[in-house]
Amino acid sequence: MKNLRRAAPAQLAGKIVTPDDKRYPRLRSTYTTVGRPAAVVLPESTDDIAAALRTAHEAGLWVAVRSGDHGLAGTGTNDDGLVLDLGALHRVDVLDRRARLVRAETGARWARVAQTLAPRGLAIGSGDHGNVGVGGIATGGGVGWLVRRYGLTVDRIRAVDVVLADGTVVRADAETDPDLLWVMRGAGAGAGIAVAFEIEAMELGAVGYAQLVAAVDPAGETLRRWADVTTRDPRELSTAVVLASQGATAAALISAVVASDDHRTAQRFLAPLLEIGEVAVQQAQMVRYPDLVPTAHLHTNAAQMPSSTTNGMLTGMSRDAARALVRATTAADPVLVQLRSLGGATHDLDPAATAFAHRHQNVLLVASAFPPHDKDRLAAGWAHLAPHVDGAYVNFESGPSRATFQQAYPGMTGDRVRDLWKRYDPEGVLRPRPWS
Repeated sequence: MKNLRRAAPAQLAGKIVTPDDKRYPRLRSTYTTVGRPAAVVLPESTDDIAAALRTAHEAGLWVAVRSGDHGLAGTGTNDDGLVLDLGALHRVDVLDRRARLVRAETGARWARVAQTLAPRGLAIGSGDHGNVGVGGIATGGGVGWLVRRYGLTVDRIRAVDVVLADGTVVRADAETDPDLLWVMRGAGAGAGIAVAFEIEAMELGAVGYAQLVAAVDPAGETLRRWADVTTRDPRELSTAVVLASQGATAAALISAVVASDDHRTAQRFLAPLLEIGEVAVQQAQMVRYPDLVPTAHLHTNAAQMPSSTTNGMLTGMSRDAARALVRATTAADPVLVQLRSLGGATHDLDPAATAFAHRHQNVLLVASAFPPHDKDRLAAGWAHLAPHVDGAYVNFESGPSRATFQQAYPGMTGDRVRDLWKRYDPEGVLRPRPWS
């Protein structure tokens, strides 16, 4: 690929990494997937991105785009193509403190975003890991520690700077190209390359944080009580649950965050979780939001977490759904099940307001399996769970397909997403291949 470096414009000198470059081993792969791209480009501006797209087109290489490398589908790398690694575009600026308006470039990691905003008393709802890049979350959804209070990350995006597949640089906001803004908020991967987002932050100081362990009964009534608490309690409370197999029984490892810096409020909102069953509290304390997405999470992604993952959403926790969750967790070949509370602010927007249309569900259900035989194990475990789900979240799907597209973008939402992808990228340069 030395010829590629010679053929590239001068502005990309030193920014094209090929397999003979000592930087290549730490840039080739994502968190889940080993990649063997022909080249990785490290753009530092929108002009660099446009030049890289032209270079890929002239060389006949298909393009993968990455911000933080955490995507479960591994689409931030490829084999024999060109990867655009946007990690150098990582500035975070408070544009207007009074309006809580923040500009975050797509390659910034959420640990850095949180560290930058905390001294200003601000936070942006993100994912739940500090190493995740802004771009992947902010174009797909954004379900994290503040989700019931803040909503999804895409709900607070007010403008996006985008490089289209033909190299055109566009600003999308409510007045200028609202269609592009709509599709970038939830289905951006097939429309353009997001360079920076203007996002409305929230006022936030410390938060209440607790870790609890609850025994899960075979009928799953513990899970039903958990779902009831997280549906009816104030939206300041958001929770994430990991179901751990203990042979024929299961335990729920619960992480709970209260978006309030008043410890009495935090105690009051956490207390109902102690009533869902046999619960042990491991810790409960007030912490800064950056402590939940710490800089300790920042690391090189070298395919250290291969897995197969899929997901769906639950409108409510029915008895049958609860039993199915226990069955999948305690099977002879169990899958790892995670539950995340939705509701609250995620229900505030009209389903047609963004490309993320799921505005009535209360639980996000994620199932994963790990090598070897991870795909077969996940298929067997998911067979118990699939009849109970309603919709899906694009960022927690490792095997994108036409069927998973329909789950993530149902009905008229999917029709509009496809139409806009074709409008902004008619040749399908950026369109995720399984959805082409």
